[in-house]
Amino acid sequence: MSSSTPGQRQIKFALKALVFAGLAAGALFWIWPSFFSDLSALRQAATPASATAAHSSATLKESKPKPIGGKDKDGKPGMGDKGPTVVGVGIASKQDIPIVRQALGTVTPVAQVTIRTQINGKLEKVLFEEGQAVKAGDALAEIDSRPYQHTLEQAQGRLLRDQALLKDAEVNLARYKKLSAQDSISKQQLGTQAALVQQYQGAVKSDQAEVDQAKLNIEYCYITSPITGRAGLRAVDAGNYVQTSDGSGITTVTQIQPITVLFTLPEDNVPELLKQTSAGQELPVTLYDRARATKLATGKLIAMGNQIDTATGTVKLRAQFDNADNALFPNQFVNVEILVSTLRDATVIPSAAAQRGSVGAFVYLVKDDNTVTARPVTLGPDSGANIAVTEGLAVGDKVVTDGLDRLREGAAIAVTGQAGKP
Repeated sequence: MSSSTPGQRQIKFALKALVFAGLAAGALFWIWPSFFSDLSALRQAATPASATAAHSSATLKESKPKPIGGKDKDGKPGMGDKGPTVVGVGIASKQDIPIVRQALGTVTPVAQVTIRTQINGKLEKVLFEEGQAVKAGDALAEIDSRPYQHTLEQAQGRLLRDQALLKDAEVNLARYKKLSAQDSISKQQLGTQAALVQQYQGAVKSDQAEVDQAKLNIEYCYITSPITGRAGLRAVDAGNYVQTSDGSGITTVTQIQPITVLFTLPEDNVPELLKQTSAGQELPVTLYDRARATKLATGKLIAMGNQIDTATGTVKLRAQFDNADNALFPNQFVNVEILVSTLRDATVIPSAAAQRGSVGAFVYLVKDDNTVTARPVTLGPDSGANIAVTEGLAVGDKVVTDGLDRLREGAAIAVTGQAGKP
């Protein structure tokens, strides 16, 4: 017999252990499912029969469908019992509907003047309060007039001197004419004296112009308002040296009564505007605040631009307002409504009743059996709350104004309150 080495014995032992592990894993693979199956069966057998029945009953009760229509066992409506749709209704009527065009406008003064000095000098007095209402001719400021008073006196002195020289020359000219008639002096001497008279006449005229200019400069020292309006903020204080080149001036005066508003309308509105203005019609204009909640003033259209702005496709218009209550302020933003014309005896419905879809404009007409049908209509101009219908409705027809989103063709309705005219 041959003896094995220790290494060989270790290898044989490892092979035997590996074979044994494989056999154990295979046995466990086949035994494991049957073990858990038997365990589940034991648990089910241990559960009382009454609990199983209660669980099954509860499951069936929860899965039982609710009634689709009619009433359930408690007498309450089922899911399918919706009933008529509650709506609001209006009645078509005959009315005059104004044709109004809306726009955005800016309040602009009729006149705005920057008060500037016309001469250079020290500003002695400021005679107005900021924001004060002034009238044309009211004093606003005074400039030191002493230098210009001295200039006036110098001009008056030169004028007196030249007037005296002129008078003397005229006396000599008269004497020379007599002597020339007697052939006592030469004609050249007579002509020289006549030229001297003309020279002094020119000097007197020039002196008189200097006097007038000096007087005018003194008048410029007393600055007055050229228009009636409201004074603005003071741009310079008394004591400063002011010049004609000052850009900001002393203050501004803005006329606010009356006042105007500039606004634009699309070029499509130009023909109807020209038709009314050419016929001598006065077009009323109404102003509202930024939120269109408060009426500010009522005036009239006074001017329309002579060309259309090609960049915006609009034409400029100007309306005038008395502004007696000072509700309008220069550069204020306002909403403008201009009444172009009035559509007489139109069939009118509330604007809320008019609907627009893929087939065009339509309304939900209320029939005698309290059901509705979609009626195609042709809409005319609107006045905000109401809109004219030129085709599709007659006076007295009832149309739905509220609850429109829940309606369909032939739907039953219930009217809330009493139907009224627009």
